[in-house]
Amino acid sequence: MANENSSQVLPRRRLGRNGPEVSALGLGCMGMSDFYGPSEDARSLEVLHHALDLGLNFLDTADMYGVGANERLLGRLLATRRDEVVLATKFGHVRAPDGTVLRIDGSPAYLRRACDASLERLGVEQIDLYYQHRVDPNVPIEETVGALAELVRAGKVRHIGLSEASAATIRRAAAVHPIAAVQTEYSLWSRDVEDEVLPACRELGIALVPYSPLGRGFLTGAIRSAEQLAPDDRRRIHPRFEGGNLDHNLALADALAALARERGHTPAQLALAWLLDQGPDIVPIPGTRSRARLEENAAAARIGLDAELRAAIAALLAAHPVAGTRYPAAQMAALNA
Repeated sequence: MANENSSQVLPRRRLGRNGPEVSALGLGCMGMSDFYGPSEDARSLEVLHHALDLGLNFLDTADMYGVGANERLLGRLLATRRDEVVLATKFGHVRAPDGTVLRIDGSPAYLRRACDASLERLGVEQIDLYYQHRVDPNVPIEETVGALAELVRAGKVRHIGLSEASAATIRRAAAVHPIAAVQTEYSLWSRDVEDEVLPACRELGIALVPYSPLGRGFLTGAIRSAEQLAPDDRRRIHPRFEGGNLDHNLALADALAALARERGHTPAQLALAWLLDQGPDIVPIPGTRSRARLEENAAAARIGLDAELRAAIAALLAAHPVAGTRYPAAQMAALNA
């Protein structure tokens, strides 16, 4: 299938000093198979094809999403459009067939098996960017990255990345093999990455790939109550979506919506434009199962922020601190490792 909108190719950014060139915005595919309530593969495939038609070529998945189902879904797209995609996937979360997370495994033996399984599900010979999904505290990062480097030499992986790693871990990893990208949550309501991780990435020439750049949908203004979410939607157990925290955080969403309206944008577009404005080494990967939302998000790549708007956003953030942690306590323990 040819690119029907080649004239609309999005601005490009590079992942790391020698990594692939990708669209300034990517597409997080997790919600097409897991965590955010029911989904339909046919509709998701339509969105995936439309993303490529818009020039959005950076697709992000993981072996844990849908216990392999998300990789198989992308495999159906890749069967006909592999050369249009910069493909990122991840390993490390070991899940039972019913979806229960059993452990984090960064051992060389496991990651080799995980890579081969991902290649088979995706139907490709090489992964463009292979992330360690979470750092395994029981395996030295040097061993994990050393094994990943072997996969690069074997031609199974082009570039390697880390997710939710601390600045110290990133530096140790980069001493073994170049790291193209670090993925972590980063948005108007999750900015702790600015303290240590982002400076470390910039010191080492590593791109930052923010996931949940719209606060898991909250910054769009569409979520007013947890009751709007499907019964099995993982956000129901996230502290920022619970009770008084959600009520408190609505003030931030409402202020963002008001500012966006003043400038003729949607809240999602302004939130993404702010992230892109933080530097040319930032490549957010908002997720969506909607063609309309995909187009809305893609338009954010062409929004420029002036000094007045930057100051207005800074004032908004200062006035509306976020209530609640990013994840429940057990998951918080695996972050910034």
